[in-house]
This record gives sequence, C-alpha cells and structure tokens, in this order.
Amino acid sequence: MAKKGSRVQVILECTEHKNSGLSGTSRYITTKNKKNTPERIELKKFNPIMKRVTVHKEIK
Repeated sequence: MAKKGSRVQVILECTEHKNSGLSGTSRYITTKNKKNTPERIELKKFNPIMKRVTVHKEIK
C-alpha cells in the first residue's frame, strides 16, 4: 500500500540557461514537503551544459 503524505515530486529548471538562449535545458527532479515549504524552492545545482553551478527554480 502506498504511503499517504505531504511529500511531492518537483522539477527544478536552470534560470540562467533559459535566459542565455543556448540550446537544451538543465533539469533535476527532487521531492519536497508541501507542509514545511509551500512556496517554490530554489537550489544551486550543477548545469552540465554551462559547466558550472547555477540557480535552479521549481517549475509547474
């Protein structure tokens, strides 16, 4: 039986890459607890296309 909880999967997308006009996208999938963090999250993650750490924001 599946667990019932407040953890949901979210997609993080690079903001700097989207604004730069380069082809491709850098996305990560992670989980968050909606009760503790109802707002959208921002994390610094590695962007393999730009070859550096950039800010990734939650989408959808």
